Amino acid sequence: MGLIKDRHGTYYAQRKVPERLQEAVARVLNSEKPKQVYLKKSLGTKVLKEANVAATHVLADFNRTLASAETLLKERPVISSLTDAQIKRMAEVYYASLLAVDEQERQEGTGSEPIFQSVAAQLTAAGIAFNTPFKVGELPEAGLSDREVFKREHALAEDLPDAMLALAKGDITHVRFGLEELLEEFQLNLDPKSQSYRRLGMAVLAARVKALKDIARKRSFLRTYAVERGDGMRCPP
Repeated sequence: MGLIKDRHGTYYAQRKVPERLQEAVARVLNSEKPKQVYLKKSLGTKVLKEANVAATHVLADFNRTLASAETLLKERPVISSLTDAQIKRMAEVYYASLLAVDEQERQEGTGSEPIFQSVAAQLTAAGIAFNTPFKVGELPEAGLSDREVFKREHALAEDLPDAMLALAKGDITHVRFGLEELLEEFQLNLDPKSQSYRRLGMAVLAARVKALKDIARKRSFLRTYAVERGDGMRCPP
């Protein structure tokens, strides 16, 4: 473990994670990174003597994290191959999860509308003028607001081409977090350098493209149905 200073002179404790534990430590810490190369924590002082005292407690925390990573590796030994059936099943689960999330949002909303309405209310209360093409003042009783529908369509219009391009390039990093979540769900510790990891990545990437296309078709059908009934969404120009 070493002591380092940030640009403000505050001491930090830092420890290099052994390579074999880097992926496991990332999972222990619920990190968004696939690997945790360093453990780092502020010691809250610019005085070296105080930093050395505080570092002993931080070192104990680091040791506990590494011990948890060791336990995780023992519970889930690294494997280098998956069967075709496993890869197919995991890709199917990923595909189904995307459709399920889309349907859940359609029924319950994305969760962003209360935030939007709260900000609008605060601006209004403060006398700050603002322009928005969306309705302000109330939340939908159920489902999506016009703003949420518009935002979802905009996101899909970007996500689908990006996923298709990644599939054409064989860029499985596009679904890296989805892969890690799948492996966690199936309790598998697959070597990311293995051929099976790449095959799984390509299967999941293809499933993502398929799911987004199916979601786009479903939304198009629902929009057409709404227009025919005369209650279609009002989108901004």
